[in-house]
Amino acid sequence: MNYNYLNLENQKDLIDGVIIRKLLIHKDESGSLIETLRRDWPDVYNQNDLSFAMQYLSVTPSGFARDEDKWHVHKLQKDRFICVSGQVVTAIYDPRSGSKTEGKLNLFLMGSTKEEEMLLVVIPENTYHGFMVVSKDPGYLLNFPTQLYNPQDEGRIPNTQFSWAKVRQDFNLPNPK
Repeated sequence: MNYNYLNLENQKDLIDGVIIRKLLIHKDESGSLIETLRRDWPDVYNQNDLSFAMQYLSVTPSGFARDEDKWHVHKLQKDRFICVSGQVVTAIYDPRSGSKTEGKLNLFLMGSTKEEEMLLVVIPENTYHGFMVVSKDPGYLLNFPTQLYNPQDEGRIPNTQFSWAKVRQDFNLPNPK
């Protein structure tokens, strides 16, 4: 693989403000229950800057990146991503002038990489981000943003910092049609 994909064992050089939390999976004979967001988790929830506003689920086909040539960016909102089925690579780039991690790119391999491991990744405001499904099956991604949807806060920036085509190559995925 060409890129360095981050996970719980490899959290070296995280972008300032990015948080990774291992989610607890409770299993018994009736199946599994995964706590995805709790107000007593101060690293990913608090009333000041990590409040809860809404939750949504996106379903994306294999090999597709949400906005192939553009980044998403929010001035006011933090995102909290969890891949609940399939596998996705979540990319975060730090363009923030004066940030101690300015110019850094983080790539997180999320989803069922290990049976007992699920991640929640917090994406700070003013960082560029996107994701691509790298599993053969569609990727199901939950988001718990800190703000209600606001089209004025939803920005798109041309992606010149890295290549989703290279991610496809790393995971032996064909180009989308």
